[in-house]
Amino acid sequence: MEEREAGGARGAVGRRARGELESDVLAALWAADGPLTAGQVREALPGDLAYTTVLTILSRLYDKEMLVRHREGRGYAYEPVRDEASYTAQRMRSLLDGGSDREAVLARFVSELSEQDEHVLHQLLSGHEARTGDDRSAGRA
Repeated sequence: MEEREAGGARGAVGRRARGELESDVLAALWAADGPLTAGQVREALPGDLAYTTVLTILSRLYDKEMLVRHREGRGYAYEPVRDEASYTAQRMRSLLDGGSDREAVLARFVSELSEQDEHVLHQLLSGHEARTGDDRSAGRA
């Protein structure tokens, strides 16, 4: 048991968790003011990644239709298709859709919100209800 604990959650020394590098690349692109080349993404990432590694991750994200690319010189500059909030919301929705008990998942999610997040969610829901009510009354007029 001691050997397992010594290895930690990351497994092999220096290895990232699955999907962590893709998340890091997306975070670098979201933080940028515009499209970035592979070299610029590499410079924005922590550590000393090989250029080809960054290029591979960018290509994978492009193939998954998470990035668009524009010709820049002999290579490409990349930018995310969605902003970070839209991407995260889509992931949350996908996880919710994959569960067998949607109500239980939502109840657990809400029960674990901080007081501040609960307040924000309440405001968002109140605003959504007001807009939905306006839409319905506009259709009757």
